[in-house]
Amino acid sequence: MGTAERRARQKASLRGEILDAARRMFAEDGFEAVSMRRLAERIEYSPTTIYLYFEDKAELFHAVCDETFGKLVRRLERQRRLHAGDPVGGLRAGLREYIDFGLKHPEHYTVTFMQRLKGEDAGAFAGSAGEQAFTILREAVAACIEAGRFRPVHPEVAAQVLWMSVHGLVALLVAKKGFPFAPKATLIEAHLETIIRGMLKD
Repeated sequence: MGTAERRARQKASLRGEILDAARRMFAEDGFEAVSMRRLAERIEYSPTTIYLYFEDKAELFHAVCDETFGKLVRRLERQRRLHAGDPVGGLRAGLREYIDFGLKHPEHYTVTFMQRLKGEDAGAFAGSAGEQAFTILREAVAACIEAGRFRPVHPEVAAQVLWMSVHGLVALLVAKKGFPFAPKATLIEAHLETIIRGMLKD
């Protein structure tokens, strides 16, 4: 391994370490309570080192979110390929993938979907990995409509309704661990059956 390659790997490794620590701190303490200095203390580096990778805390927060969405997009794309030709099955599998991802990675989910930056620009969504993930959902809904499986619902509205619904499921299971929920598998299956059946043609 050459010197340049070794340095590139070390740089990528440190960036990943910063993101991992930041994700945990954002999830545990919230965006406002996290500072670059506290993060530096957590990973035992100087704040100057972190600023070599991220301009400020907002950029760091967005990097954590983009990393999460990127992982989710890859999983959603895989489900779309696996269910080519079965639009309703593909939509159901994509929604289940979203739920499974959130429950398996509660820190990622909390930071990305349950926190926001004060004064955050709504235009930041455009072109982001989050927009890519939502586009996959919207296209899955449109495919169900075009195949004649769904009632003539508006694809944008229907996609948002479905996302809001599965988000509520995941958020409650992540945040309310003390509530006596029914078995997760039972809840997830009943939830998906209910929200998708509501859009199917009679």
